Amino acid sequence: MRTPRRWLPLKFDNTELEQLCSTARLQTKRLGQKGAKKLQRRLADLMAVANVRALFAGRPHPLKGDRAGQFAVDLDGAARLVFEPAAEPPPVNEDGSIVWQHVTSVRIVYIGDYHD
Repeated sequence: MRTPRRWLPLKFDNTELEQLCSTARLQTKRLGQKGAKKLQRRLADLMAVANVRALFAGRPHPLKGDRAGQFAVDLDGAARLVFEPAAEPPPVNEDGSIVWQHVTSVRIVYIGDYHD
C-alpha cells in the first residue's frame, strides 16, 4: 500500500495575494509574462514539497533584518515570493531561529520587490 503524498499547504496574508496567486491575467498585469510564469512555477514548487527545506528552485533563502522569520524564492529580476510559517507558534531552535525543515504549511505575505 502506498503512503499518501504530502504537500505544503498554502495560506495567504490577505485576499489580494490570494487573488494574485490564483488569477493568471492579474499575474501577467502585475509581474509581466515572465514573472507570471515564474510565480506559477514557484507556487507549484511550494505545493509539491513536504517542508520548506525541500525547495530547490528559485534560490530559496531565509530573510534577515525586518523580514527575519520569513523565507523567499526568486521570481523575475528583483521580484520575490515571500512567505512565513503558517503555524503559530512556528517551530524554532534554541536561539529562536525558525526550523524550516519542520515548517509544513506557509502563509504567503508578499509578492514583489522588497528591495525598494
